[in-house]
Amino acid sequence: MFLAWWNLENLFDVEGSANRPAWLQETLKNEVKGWTQAILDKKISQLSSIIRGLNNNKGPDILGVCEVENKPVVDLLAQGLQPLGRNYAVEHHDTSDQRGIDVAFIYDVDLFKAEAQFFYIVSKRTGTRDLFQVNFRDKATNKLLVLIGNHWPSRSGGELDSEPFRIQAGETLGYWVERIPDKSGEPNVGIVLMGDFNDEPFNRSVMNHALGSNSETIILKAKNPYSLNLMWPFLSKGLGTFYYDSTPNVLDQFMVSKSILKVEEECGFMVKKNPDGSYKVAIEMNPAMMKNGKPVPFGRPNKNLNQAGHSDHFPISMELVEI
Repeated sequence: MFLAWWNLENLFDVEGSANRPAWLQETLKNEVKGWTQAILDKKISQLSSIIRGLNNNKGPDILGVCEVENKPVVDLLAQGLQPLGRNYAVEHHDTSDQRGIDVAFIYDVDLFKAEAQFFYIVSKRTGTRDLFQVNFRDKATNKLLVLIGNHWPSRSGGELDSEPFRIQAGETLGYWVERIPDKSGEPNVGIVLMGDFNDEPFNRSVMNHALGSNSETIILKAKNPYSLNLMWPFLSKGLGTFYYDSTPNVLDQFMVSKSILKVEEECGFMVKKNPDGSYKVAIEMNPAMMKNGKPVPFGRPNKNLNQAGHSDHFPISMELVEI
C-alpha cells in the first residue's frame, strides 16, 4: 500500500468563486487577485503531473493533502489523475481556518471504503487549524486503517513565539490518538499520522506533546500512545521537505502507531522495509519540480507567480505491507 502526503501550496479556487463564503471572499481578496481559471488549471496540471509519477508511475493508493481551499479544487486535482486509470474519490472537511485552507484525502475506492471522518479543532487567537481523521476499511482484508491529516499552525511571527500553538495542536493530536482504539471498537487498530507539522521531528510539539519518537524500544514498552516518527533519518542526510532560504526543514512527516510495529497485535499492516532494514519512506524529490536541490513554488499572481513551479514543499511517501 502506497501512502503519500503533500502540502500543495495555496491551492485556491478562482477569484470570485461562488464556492467561497462571503467572509472568506473578503479575507482572501488580495491573495486570490488574478487567480483565474487558466491559472488554476495550470496549477492543477503541475501538481497532478508529479502525483501521477509517484509509486513508479502508478499513483498513490491514498494521498493526504493540505493548503486546499475547498472540495471542488480537490475534485479537480483528482480529475487530473484520471490518466492513471484509477478510481479516485475525495474526503474533505471545511475548516474555519482564517485563510480557508483545509486538509483532504484522495483515495482509490477500488481498494478502500471511507467509513467515517472526524475533525478535531485546535483553537488559537488568530484562527483554527483542524486535524482531519478518516477511517479507511481495506476492501481486500477488511482491516481498518485510521489516517489523521495534520496542518499545524505556521511559524509566521517567529518559531518560538508561535510554538505554543503547535504544542496545542500536538496535545490535541496525542489526546485523540490515545482514544481511537476505544472509539473505533478495535483495540489494535493501525494509525498513521501524516501532515505538515510546521515543526521538525525533534521539536517539543512533536516529541513531547504529540508523542512522536524515533525509538522503537520506547514505543513498544510505553503505556502512553507513542508513535514512531519515520522521518528522523532525513535529518542526518541534510534533506528537507521545505527549505527556508537554503536551510532544509523536515516539516512534513509520517508517524505510525505501536500496533503497526507489532506483528502479534495483528492490526493488518506493517511498514515496508528496504533490504538494509530501514523503513521504506521517501522525500519525493522529483527533478521536474526542483532547482538547486529545492522545490520550486508556483506562487500566485499577487506574489511571485511561476507557472513552471509546483509547490514550496516536496511530497513524502511511505509503504505499508498488508499482513
